[in-house]
Order: sequence, then C-alpha cells, then structure tokens
Amino acid sequence: MLAPRHMTFRDRTDAGLQLAAALHYLKGRLGLLVLALPRGGVPVAAMVARALGAPLDLCFAHKIGAPHNPEFALGAVAETGPPYLDLQSIASLHIPSPWILDEAARQQSNLARIALQYRRDTPPPTVTARSIILIDDGAATGATALAALHALRVQSPSRLIFATPVAPPDTAQRLSLAADEAVILHTPRSFSAVGEFYDSFPQVSDAEVLSLLHQTPDPMQGLTRNPMLEGMR
Repeated sequence: MLAPRHMTFRDRTDAGLQLAAALHYLKGRLGLLVLALPRGGVPVAAMVARALGAPLDLCFAHKIGAPHNPEFALGAVAETGPPYLDLQSIASLHIPSPWILDEAARQQSNLARIALQYRRDTPPPTVTARSIILIDDGAATGATALAALHALRVQSPSRLIFATPVAPPDTAQRLSLAADEAVILHTPRSFSAVGEFYDSFPQVSDAEVLSLLHQTPDPMQGLTRNPMLEGMR
C-alpha cells in the first residue's frame, strides 16, 4: 500500500497566503502592481495583492501546444510581443516553422478576444517604471510565465518579479533568469503536474476572477486603474 502523498497547499487561497508572507518585504512600495495569469493564478494573486495593499490586474498568456498533443507545450504567447519558443522541443518533434508561427498568431488573436471580454473599454495597466509581481498558481514547464515575462520586460518595468507557490527546479531556474527576482516557495524534484501539490485544485471560473478583482484594494493606491468594470458578465 502506498503512503499518503504529501500536499503542500490546501487550496489556492492557502497558497496565496503563504506566498504573500514571502513577499511581505514589498508592502508599501510605491507603484507596486500585482499581475495574475488567469484563471488559476488569480485566487493566489488576490491574496498577495490584499496583503501588500497593491492593485490586482491580469496578464494574458497561453501555451502553444504540439499538433498531436495540445497539452505538450512547444512555447507560449502573451497578449503582445513575440512568442516564447522551446526550440529544442520544436526541433526534436520536427515541427515546421510556418505551423508554429500560424499557431502563435491564432493563440495571440484568441488572447486579444479574451482580454476584451474582461476589460471592455478599459486599457491594460501601465507597467513602465513600476514594480511588477507576476503570479501563477504553479509552473510546470513555465512556458506561459516566460512568454508573459518577456512581454512585460519590453514595457520597461523598474523591477520584474515572478512569484508562484511551486515549480520544478529546472523551470524555477529558467524563470529566475527571465525575471529580476523569482520567489518560488517549493521546487520539488518529483513533479508531474501543479495540481498534485494542492488538496483542492478546481478550475477557476470567470465569475470568480471578476469577484476577486473587485475585492482588491483601491487601485489608485498603486497608481493604476482596476480593469474590471462593474456590471460585467
């Protein structure tokens, strides 16, 4: 009989509270902005934003899946900017460049549509010259986080921090190189999926995302506007 598997976090709220404790040194920093990778990253980021008294917004990214195995990430694309590509995986699977470029453009178009559904007429948050914390609920390959970090970097933040509850060591290393700082609570060598480190890991709904965004501090405290408008779906 197998021994019970150790779970690191009860749920995303618990993970967010633990991450907030690790990021407490940033509380009160002028112009601080917390960005969540939706949807799973939002409940985690909401706890951090609340603890730090910072506004919460969204950063959109999506993986580029292999043609015959969409769950296998060949890279990822953010809402703006060029895609992040895993060139070694692309070469080993002999994926043609035109397919990659077409799929990246398709995913970026989908992200624009999704962002419009959330933001309506409100522009994306200002990143330039601000301290940014990008948060997800975990990072397996780190592809979506890397695409988001690269897209944020070209907007010239004063400091770019990536924070997540759990990631394997190789992914943690890549994310540390892409950010000015990476705060990752656990880096287990045995890693098959983010959900294995949570007791409860349900999908996050659009309604939950909107509710959590409305519960964050007054956005003007962080010199930005919350992109969610009252009365959205």
